[in-house]
Amino acid sequence: MHEWALAESVIVTAVDEIKNNKLKNISRIQVKVGELQQIDLGIFRFALENVLKSYALGMDIENIIVETDKSVLKCKVCGTEWSFSETLNRLQDDETEAIHFIPEVAHIYMRCPSCKSPDFDIIKGRGVWIDSIEGET
Repeated sequence: MHEWALAESVIVTAVDEIKNNKLKNISRIQVKVGELQQIDLGIFRFALENVLKSYALGMDIENIIVETDKSVLKCKVCGTEWSFSETLNRLQDDETEAIHFIPEVAHIYMRCPSCKSPDFDIIKGRGVWIDSIEGET
């Protein structure tokens, strides 16, 4: 159900954008989903479509572009960079679920593939955000 809450947040933000910038309509919304969030994009798009209908924005779901922002993790000890997808096969289901809800816990479950240190930065691939909104004034 996490996807539904995120979808509603996207649409509510779009509605606020219309009001705050006195837009006639919104023609396109680009949404980025960080890989660490592990959002089910099918459920997310379904939720966006249904929430969109309830707000009557007059735009089609095809105009909401959803892209995954691939993760980049960087070890503070040895400098190795890797992605979440490279580590995914070494994690248990409950560990990936924990990371889904709170990406910062990745440090508990993941290690640098080179030196095995848990001390790394999440450079990118975390969060869900609206990258851009296009509309007419």
